[in-house]
Amino acid sequence: MTPPPARRRRTAASGTTPTHTLPRRGAVRRAQAITTYGVGSLIAVDQESFIVSGLDEADQSWNTDESPRISERRLARLLGVNHFRLPPASDDTSKDGLRVRRFPLMHSCPECTELQRHGDFNPPPGRSICDTCEVDLVPSRFVVACEAGHLGEFPYWQWVHRSPDRGGSTTTKCGGRLKLRSSGRTSSLRSILVSCSCGQAPEVSMEGSFRRNALRDLGLKCRGTRPWLGTSAVAQECGLPLRTLQRGSSSVWQPVLKSALSIPPWSNRRADPLDGHWEKLRKYEDRASVEIYLDAVFDDEWPVSLDEVMTLLAAEREEDPDGDVTPTFDHRYRALRSKEYERLRAGNDESEHTRDEQFICETPLGDRSVLDPLGVTGPMLVKKLREVRALKAFTRLIDAESTTDSKEMPLSEGQLRWLPAMEVHGEGVFLRLDEDRLGAWEKAPAVAARVERMRMAHQRVLDERAGDQRQPVPSPATPRMVLLHTLAHVLINEWSLEAGYPAASLRERLYADDDMAGVLVYTATSDSAGSLGGLVAQGEPDLLARTVRSAVHRAEWCSSDPLCMETEASGTGGANLAACHACVMLPETSCEHNNTLLDRALLVGTADDPHVGYFAEMPGH
Repeated sequence: MTPPPARRRRTAASGTTPTHTLPRRGAVRRAQAITTYGVGSLIAVDQESFIVSGLDEADQSWNTDESPRISERRLARLLGVNHFRLPPASDDTSKDGLRVRRFPLMHSCPECTELQRHGDFNPPPGRSICDTCEVDLVPSRFVVACEAGHLGEFPYWQWVHRSPDRGGSTTTKCGGRLKLRSSGRTSSLRSILVSCSCGQAPEVSMEGSFRRNALRDLGLKCRGTRPWLGTSAVAQECGLPLRTLQRGSSSVWQPVLKSALSIPPWSNRRADPLDGHWEKLRKYEDRASVEIYLDAVFDDEWPVSLDEVMTLLAAEREEDPDGDVTPTFDHRYRALRSKEYERLRAGNDESEHTRDEQFICETPLGDRSVLDPLGVTGPMLVKKLREVRALKAFTRLIDAESTTDSKEMPLSEGQLRWLPAMEVHGEGVFLRLDEDRLGAWEKAPAVAARVERMRMAHQRVLDERAGDQRQPVPSPATPRMVLLHTLAHVLINEWSLEAGYPAASLRERLYADDDMAGVLVYTATSDSAGSLGGLVAQGEPDLLARTVRSAVHRAEWCSSDPLCMETEASGTGGANLAACHACVMLPETSCEHNNTLLDRALLVGTADDPHVGYFAEMPGH
């Protein structure tokens, strides 16, 4: 990672722009640039703190060799971009990388206890030390943010000079110098003391600064600052309430990630040269018009035949929602998932696989009838898959699942025609639940009542986090969704024990809707754990039946029982029932829903009502 230049580059004597060397400030993995340290996030490097810069200048700073383009038309259309780019490498030989800016600017010196902006300490170039004491400066532990995604410095001056009744702050600058020290008596906020040399205000602690209304009581509202875009970004008056956060808190930055599997006819990579042309090609209905356009765009031989282009256009239009109503983002995302579900069900056994084919899904050779008593059907061996995960935006204070577009902060000030993304190549096992048995089970009053409790609790959490009651985000909790979600978790835990996979290297992909009831478990990492080659073998009917039986039997008992099974609510906001870290919860990288909407009672039943469990009638249960 490298910080941006502090000033405009000067022109050399030859009239060319000299190459500037930016200091390296650490390294992150490419995947972390999407999931952990994406645009707008804070990152600590040694004793310093930085914020990852926006993408407005990334077209020039990201080297094309180290940051190649990624094509995935279905996801690009969903997100309204032409293509994606892999974040730049951070190897020792890399030419450039992610740009960062120093944030927060407020620092303190542990020796002289001065609290002021970083530049006021007059540090030597490239270092972060106090010019007087020659010790490392400490970045402010506290920042402020609003639910619209803006981020700012903690208002230390207003906090010190607030009125004694805590009902407002002094507006006239006193000319004093702030100091910050720790009393050392405890590790709480009460021991962090801030004072001003003006003598007009007593020394105060940081206790109470995290109250929801603490900054509103000072008359402070969000000013719309966006430090990741630099000083040139114009602050837009926001007016939303500000909240105090720890600099390293997970609430400071939450990524909005969207993903898609590469499925035929897009999975052979032959359509990649047409990136950027699809919006215009969609306007033409007949072959003659498409042919004229391709002739005008490509001087030499076409990269894709006319028949293939027409096939791709037809496949794209199949994902268009029916009706004349303008489709929302959620409608398009469901259509994307629905098409994946159809392809996973059908497979591509009969197709001639080329070397470039990224999706190979075949029917297992064993007798699939052994799964019928379990209520499981249609297993498929996904021997090869490619998933593209793109960073669409980010949020602060509120969970990404509970947001609308108005609460998401874009990655750049200007309009971008690309987004950062990563691709994962792996394998997986796809299975479905028997529709007849599932339909009868989910209509049971006891099942519906149990899931309704979870749905209401989850809906309350979503409403509180979204903050905009005019655009409610509905909870996805349904009996089949919770059942599939919990089943995926117990299968991942079982395969981590039996097949040698770390649970964090496996990931779920749920297909739960009125006409979908399937789950895909696949390798989720690009390291060696994602290429062991043993996951597909677990999808053979005999092995899969044994795995399902073992997973369900293991879910019958938790080391926290009877408390776990009999709890009335668990998890964030009570969105779980019988689920804890000792039984069905997974690493967050493996779960699509942040370990919410889980209930193993829907698998195995309860002592009072065994028939609540979908697998209650499983032989040997």
